[in-house]
Amino acid sequence: MNYLYRPYQVLTSGLFIFLIPVFWGYTRITGRHGRYLKERLGFIPEETVRDLSGSPRIWIHAVSLGEVKVADAIIAVLRRIIPGCSVIVSMFTEHGRDMAKETFKEDVPVIFAPIDFFGSVRKALSTVRPDVMVFLETEIWPAWLFEAHRMGIKTALINGRISVRSIGGYLKLRPFFREVLQNLDVFSMILEEDAARIRAMGADPQKIEINGNAKYDLLGSSAEPLMEAEMRKILNLEPSKPVFVAGSTREGEEEMVLDVYEKMLQEFPETILIIVPRHIERTRVIAAMIEGRGFNCQLRTDLGEAKARRTEKVVIINTFGELFKIYSVGTLVFCGASLVPLGGQNPLEPAIWGKVVFYGPSMEDFLDAKALLEGERAAVPVTGPEMLAEKAIWFLGHPEAVREYGERARETALKNQGAAEKHAQVIKKLLSDI
Repeated sequence: MNYLYRPYQVLTSGLFIFLIPVFWGYTRITGRHGRYLKERLGFIPEETVRDLSGSPRIWIHAVSLGEVKVADAIIAVLRRIIPGCSVIVSMFTEHGRDMAKETFKEDVPVIFAPIDFFGSVRKALSTVRPDVMVFLETEIWPAWLFEAHRMGIKTALINGRISVRSIGGYLKLRPFFREVLQNLDVFSMILEEDAARIRAMGADPQKIEINGNAKYDLLGSSAEPLMEAEMRKILNLEPSKPVFVAGSTREGEEEMVLDVYEKMLQEFPETILIIVPRHIERTRVIAAMIEGRGFNCQLRTDLGEAKARRTEKVVIINTFGELFKIYSVGTLVFCGASLVPLGGQNPLEPAIWGKVVFYGPSMEDFLDAKALLEGERAAVPVTGPEMLAEKAIWFLGHPEAVREYGERARETALKNQGAAEKHAQVIKKLLSDI
């Protein structure tokens, strides 16, 4: 019985009635977000659905940039093990949609996901008519799950993760989420810890499997040497010059990175710093911070063919979707969101390029990758900026250690393959039960 879903339905209906006119007015005034408002309300274009000619029909819902890689890996396996299947992908963010469009080209239709209001969800599901609805990682949407279950659509949480930081919030609403999770047919989780957390939230233990992280499956084939050559040309980087890459940094970390960089320059004055902030809208703030330290900096958008050459020692990458490529030119790489308590950044991405990988104490969102690398002595955890500076300087003074750590990192990253196959087989089995 859906006792707790009813109040949620009433609440979201009230919010929908109140906020949609406000949002519509905002789009008319600003010109932003209005283009795809109809899709967010569940009105999927007919021509998009006409492209779904195969069978069975699989709808995969992600949220943003990171989950595109997971979807890509799983779709590649699905097309091999379920010949003729038809796949559609939905995203919540505009940047995620753009990345998905670039990744899948014309092979897979990409749409905006409907907001979690029963009317929008019913309309979208009735239009697409999927045989199975796949949610990636932590995408647990009550109305969507209830309506899919009501319509007889199989549902799955694939590559599932429940972070240490989020489990407390879920457990505070455990009776509600226990009711929500009853509408999922299978939970294909990344780690045993993720499985334990979703059990604690009320998921049926009989529906839970542990199958690893599909996000890493495409890393080996993604690290193409041409990418490194391209980025070295764009950024005017000589192979002999040491490069320190700080990837996906968050507020509060750039100051620490600059502290580290200043110490590195005392020993290795030719070192180049590349900062890749998680949120590029912070570029101006970061640039002012850099200039306040007495450095000049250049922006990625100003560099490249028919543009300026990089001449400064500090570069800010103010573009989306280039972090993985930027890792290729690093001598040493720091994974951001880890010196502040925000869960870290995927350390296997720089590892696959054969880089020395550093990260701080907050790696809750990537515990599997952390354990994998540290088990092979293929990463360098640090407790703070002082330790990061000390270790970075040591490595720059020991190029043989840089090479050895990099080789171990790449070999370790390559070992972690095959999760996408396992997750795709879960979807296939679910379809065979229809």
